[in-house]
Amino acid sequence: MSMQLIFFTEQVLNGLLVGGYYLLIALGLSLIFSLGGVVNLAHGAFYALGAYGAVVLTEYVGFAGALVLSPVLVGLLGVVFERVLLRRFYHSDPILGLLLTFGLAMVAEQVIRMTFGATPLQYSIPAAFKGQLILGDFIYSRYRLLMLSVVVVVLIGIWLLLNKTAFGRVVRAGTQRPDMVAVLGIRLTHYMTAVVVLGVSLAALAGVLLAPLAGVHPSMGAEIMTAAFVVVVIGGLGSFWGVVLAALLIGVVRGITTYFYPPASEASMYVLMILVLLLRPRGLLGERIERFE
Repeated sequence: MSMQLIFFTEQVLNGLLVGGYYLLIALGLSLIFSLGGVVNLAHGAFYALGAYGAVVLTEYVGFAGALVLSPVLVGLLGVVFERVLLRRFYHSDPILGLLLTFGLAMVAEQVIRMTFGATPLQYSIPAAFKGQLILGDFIYSRYRLLMLSVVVVVLIGIWLLLNKTAFGRVVRAGTQRPDMVAVLGIRLTHYMTAVVVLGVSLAALAGVLLAPLAGVHPSMGAEIMTAAFVVVVIGGLGSFWGVVLAALLIGVVRGITTYFYPPASEASMYVLMILVLLLRPRGLLGERIERFE
């Protein structure tokens, strides 16, 4: 295998990794909007809280414990967020929910800044996953392979939840035909709490996984949100596989662009979004969405 091909393969894998953690954030963002009709601009704050939670918890329960416990704790915070704040805006003008979550994101960032300081925190790769996997001339980080594995396992778990359980059937029906769900006497408001908990927990998990590679700093949530929205827009609202396809497509496009012209790596996903919207205004696999009453 030539060195150029090896380097190209590494960049594609790195792109898939980028798409993987975009996917964890965008899936929750898409579910919350599809079912509740609220654009959750505070989603990035939960991603940041997951990373900071990992920094604090790793000292006591190790990396494996933090990988599980931090998303769980952030998910509990999501219960409060949904029941106290978000629930009031399901039937309101969407701009009100957008303004609420935007303000909450700013507050969360400042609280993090006051609590942990403005200086980025270092979070090392766990000792068990340091080093490289070597297959002939191919060399790749063991921790990055762990991240890809976690994303695949989570993706399969969410697909099973949405497609093989009664909960998932109600959520999918509520996304596409909330009027029919209401006729059956099912209140989607109760399901919305679980959807928000799932969404913010996924964002927190992405924060834990990315913390050793990207560092932990107060504005990390705001930085990731733009990319997450691009994924949702390209994939199309209401489509599980649309978001998955968009995240992986963005990752691969960024990886290939990095190989051929690194300065354009960041811009490539915005160019991709423009092209998709010109051809498919609803996104790749987008569906019609109705807000529940």
